[in-house]
Amino acid sequence: MKAVSSNWAASVHVALSLIGLPYAAGTSGVWKNANSRSLCSSGSVYMSPAAAHVKARCPVYPGSDTRRFPVPDDKVDWDIDWPQYSPVNYTAPTVLKKPVWADPEIGAFSPQFNTIDGSVDRRSHEGSYRIQNGKPLNPHGRSGLEGRGLLGRWGPNHAADPIVTRWKRDSTGQRVHHSNSQLPVLQFVSIKRLDCGEWAIPGGMVDPGERISQTLQREFSEEALNSLQASPTEREKIQKRITELFNSAGLQVYKGYVDDPRNTDNAWMETVAVNFHDESGNSVSELPLQAGDDAGQVSWIDVDSSLALYANHLHFLETVAKERNAYW
Repeated sequence: MKAVSSNWAASVHVALSLIGLPYAAGTSGVWKNANSRSLCSSGSVYMSPAAAHVKARCPVYPGSDTRRFPVPDDKVDWDIDWPQYSPVNYTAPTVLKKPVWADPEIGAFSPQFNTIDGSVDRRSHEGSYRIQNGKPLNPHGRSGLEGRGLLGRWGPNHAADPIVTRWKRDSTGQRVHHSNSQLPVLQFVSIKRLDCGEWAIPGGMVDPGERISQTLQREFSEEALNSLQASPTEREKIQKRITELFNSAGLQVYKGYVDDPRNTDNAWMETVAVNFHDESGNSVSELPLQAGDDAGQVSWIDVDSSLALYANHLHFLETVAKERNAYW
């Protein structure tokens, strides 16, 4: 798929996007068995490899009363000597109950980090990460909290965010152009999140052994088309249309670390955001949108710089609009 260089080192995005899976939702992802309503309201941030995370140091860990050990900006980097560092150890009770999507505690098993460990991909999009005392270290530095928090995997927790777009058309089927810029107007599929009531891009966690392309397609069909509740005939029709679209060349908008309030010293969110465009308008554009169980509503929305979206999903749309020479 075509990749777009991303240098917005601190674009806010609540993982993002994550709404999906039996246990999770996209980077904008929310673990369904966790208290998703108490995530830090400011969301999460997609970052450049060199940037220090901020949301991952929010004082109170989401879904709990646990307070992080305060980490000042000049002590985030692991290379900075800081003998006084004493992070709090916290893993959410829902994770400790050993659900199918979560790893056991270190010691109970020996994961193979920085590689594909059985069916679980423990590689980071940003390269090799350090291992200390048998545990992976967050590549963006100290967070003030050890353990896994609300995240299931030690090390990277992978998500995927599909951005599905089409051209806005009038009653005759002609593209609609903006009155000032004269550029064609894009529309994208957006869901209204149940946890916060904000509109967002649908997305979800990558299942073990699953390719990113499969996650993108599955999350979109479940969240925006409610394929899980469709009849066999309807499901076949849905799958045919979206398979055609998702087999087309996608535009990779972002790939890397997510500055998410759920991150810890030993577990963190990463995502891949990809745009799939229905150029002719006769692919998924003709399918009736229906919200899945994690979304309150779903709709085609005009891409516009004035949109109020969940976290910083607007930055994804800006990249897509500019790459496709559309109105922004």
